[in-house]
Amino acid sequence: MARERSLVARSRMDKGAKIYVAGHRGLVGSAIIRRLQRAGYANLVFRTSRELDLREQQAVREFFAAEKPEYVILAAAKVGGILANDSYPAEFIYDNLMMEANVIDSSYRHGVKKLLALGSTCIYPKMAPQPLKEESLLTGPLEPTNEWYAVAKIAGIKLCQAYQRQYGCRFITAMPTNLYGPGDNFDLEKSHVLPAMIRKFHEAKLSGAETVTLWGTGSPRREFLHVDDMADACLFLMQHYDDPEIINIGVGQDIPIAELAEIVRGVVGFEGRIEYDSSKPDGTPRKLVDTSKINALGWKARIGLREGIEQTYRWFLEHVGELRGAERGAAWGRTGKTTG
Repeated sequence: MARERSLVARSRMDKGAKIYVAGHRGLVGSAIIRRLQRAGYANLVFRTSRELDLREQQAVREFFAAEKPEYVILAAAKVGGILANDSYPAEFIYDNLMMEANVIDSSYRHGVKKLLALGSTCIYPKMAPQPLKEESLLTGPLEPTNEWYAVAKIAGIKLCQAYQRQYGCRFITAMPTNLYGPGDNFDLEKSHVLPAMIRKFHEAKLSGAETVTLWGTGSPRREFLHVDDMADACLFLMQHYDDPEIINIGVGQDIPIAELAEIVRGVVGFEGRIEYDSSKPDGTPRKLVDTSKINALGWKARIGLREGIEQTYRWFLEHVGELRGAERGAAWGRTGKTTG
């Protein structure tokens, strides 16, 4: 008990501490910035990917030498769906490996007090028992459609563990489940299922369409965590967790895709029918994370799914014009997207 109290005390971040958030403009990083600011942390440092290419070792080392951050949250990543992973496997594994390696190593070299690296539940084996427990890591083959990204994230986990084991660095890793919320990607070709549904139902409502067609059968079950809850969990872990083993961040409950579709339809106000194209793949039948580890530490998700979807749809309505402009001007297909 005394050791636990000591670890917690050692983990507390002073409100004046300099915190570097890598990937601050993405869905995850921007939510973390908001959460830190609400908690009174004002000494935040960040760079866009144009200002600092995290794949370049020397540039990262020079940044750390100049800024001297005390704490680091690594949320930067090259991200994308099945098509992107399949089309650009070399970039997905190389870019993510280099970003992780450079930030983690520079954090060690420049005396960072604590680092949190964010991964993904895609690190777990394709056929791992549900709900996904942390100890399932490396117990079986990965899902082939995103193995390039998953392998890079697993390497980042092991890098943090190695630096903690050899050098005593307080480098920890957390695995969030499926995320959604303000700042999400609503591009129908590249977004994940929930934001894609919001966009589809919204456009069907505007056009007066009688039906919306969704891929698969609607039977797979998925878990959805609001990005603001995820950010709250990150701050909690920075203050309360020092274990080298990975820790899941999730809701601990899942929902069939068909039920999710009904919630989104109701929030958007689409009155037509939902049809399912069973010729398209369903993907993994179920993907739920075990959250007992983080719950036992005292953290639980608080934002209900319908409440979170309503909030996300309001954000979408406020920014839909900007989103369309960004999509028209994007040249994503050439190099993929690196959050920064």
